[in-house]
Amino acid sequence: MNNSPANALRIERIDPAGPGAVSALLADWRLVHDTVVPTAPLSADEVRERAGRNRLDVAYADGTVVGCSTVRPPDAETPAATVISRVLPPYRGRGYGTALYERGLAHARTLSDAGVETVVLASNTEGLRFALARGFVEIERYVLPGDTVPFVTLRLADGR
Repeated sequence: MNNSPANALRIERIDPAGPGAVSALLADWRLVHDTVVPTAPLSADEVRERAGRNRLDVAYADGTVVGCSTVRPPDAETPAATVISRVLPPYRGRGYGTALYERGLAHARTLSDAGVETVVLASNTEGLRFALARGFVEIERYVLPGDTVPFVTLRLADGR
C-alpha cells in the first residue's frame, strides 16, 4: 500500500443541487481560488453560478482544505474542455495538484474531442511549471479589464 500524502487526499465534488454541506464546499473552493488567483476574487454568488455550469472539486488533507479544481465544458468560444487545478502554497509539492489535475483531466476528456486547455495566472510560476511539465504549451496571454497581471492559456500539446 502506498502511503504518500496524495493517497490521504479526499476530493469532493460540489453538487449544486446538494444539501447544506454545499455551502461549506463552495466557501472552501472560493478560499482556495481567491488565494491562488488574488487578482480576480469571486463573490459567493459568482462561485454558485460557476458550480451550476462547471465541475468544481475541493481537496482536503487531514480535514484541511488544500486545493480546488474547475473543469469547464467546451463552449462557443473554446471548443476544448478546460482543466484548472489550484493548490494553496503551503501544500504544494505533495502530489495534491497532480491528483486534482488527473481527476479533472479524466472528466475533461469525456466532454470534448477538441483537446484540453488550462489557464494560469502569469505570476504563478509554480502553476506554469506544473502545466508545462504535463505537456501544456502556451497559446495566449490576456489581461482582464482593470488588471495588470496576465492570465496564460495553455493547451495540451498532444491535442487531446
